Amino acid sequence: MAMEATEIESMIRESIPDAKVTIQDLKGDGDHYAALVISKEFEGISRVKQHQMVYKALKGKMGDDLHALALQTSVSE
Repeated sequence: MAMEATEIESMIRESIPDAKVTIQDLKGDGDHYAALVISKEFEGISRVKQHQMVYKALKGKMGDDLHALALQTSVSE
């Protein structure tokens, strides 16, 4: 089952409230997305931990409802 970009964005913002989230549907199929997540909460933590925070926000949807997510994270200024 595919996910809507707005649902992905909402789940991330629910878990990381100050996040600026940009979602792009890469194939138009609702299964392959690219996401850019920018947050002050990422300051001082590794890129791996940042990505883990985003995946945790998706509450187990990765690999099931959401097939692929090309993820970029960054610390907001």
